[in-house]
Amino acid sequence: MLVEILLGILIIAFSVEGYVVWNLMKKTELLEDYVGNVGEKIINVNERLAEIDSTGHFEADDEVGTIFDTIKETVSELNEFISEEK
Repeated sequence: MLVEILLGILIIAFSVEGYVVWNLMKKTELLEDYVGNVGEKIINVNERLAEIDSTGHFEADDEVGTIFDTIKETVSELNEFISEEK
């Protein structure tokens, strides 16, 4: 009788542990997909910024140029961070 109770408890414990591992794996996969998508968006923003200022008009203007340079630096830092993670 005691062996049957312990066997039942072990089966329930293993079932719960299996569900927990499966659930964490699914969440990890979702997070990896999210991080990959964010990385692609950052790369696209960096390319888009270069395309927008291909003529150099934004960098030439003092006030707008300073803000534009700050945005470009921030995107570049994010791009470097994403590149390090891959």
